[in-house]
Amino acid sequence: MRFGGINAVDGLDLRLEADEMRCIIGPNGCGKTTLFNLITGYLVPTAGSVRFGGRNLAGLPLHTIARAGIVRKFQVPSVFASLSVTANIRASLAAGNGSRPVADILNLVRLSGRRNELAGLLSHGEKQWLELAMVLATDPRLILLDEPVAGMTRREKTETGRLIADIRRERPVAVLVIEHDMSFVESLDCAVSVMMLGRVIASGGFAEVRQDPRVREAYLEPAGA
Repeated sequence: MRFGGINAVDGLDLRLEADEMRCIIGPNGCGKTTLFNLITGYLVPTAGSVRFGGRNLAGLPLHTIARAGIVRKFQVPSVFASLSVTANIRASLAAGNGSRPVADILNLVRLSGRRNELAGLLSHGEKQWLELAMVLATDPRLILLDEPVAGMTRREKTETGRLIADIRRERPVAVLVIEHDMSFVESLDCAVSVMMLGRVIASGGFAEVRQDPRVREAYLEPAGA
């Protein structure tokens, strides 16, 4: 993906299995968000393709890509503040492919006790969980999580990690995560790809990429260390 003379995503080759979870890490401006925008159709690649289940998604309308089962959760939770928690989930059920009972989704995301409360009254972390519930209501095949624990307390981060694990245990789903919180990335215990200047410079387990000299120099070690 080129923007003028800048290769925001530069010949990136990334494959994700149907039930795989992978974290994408790297410094600001390395191309992570552009990658998500390419996958979800917000951008059309300058060259190459974005394939999902054998189908090239490049250039397809956003709603077609969403209907194919690719759902994105943004960093800042986007919920209907004036509606109840239950009504938010029902709105997603109506808009997507899902047919799961609302009660089941509420149980999974730890919000059963808040079902009748206005979404705007939830804590920041609870709003993040509600948006995850709205994602699940569409019965996704690929979930894109953009900094899912940004602004959360330590307890909320721990609970979010457990929630993601519960989601993946319940049914096969691919999950791609952008995250800057390295403690959270490590706790997910999944494959990690490191981006730099639009390219993947290292992939592997967290412990493996953490020891890579290129990764330490470019991202993990503070300036002047």
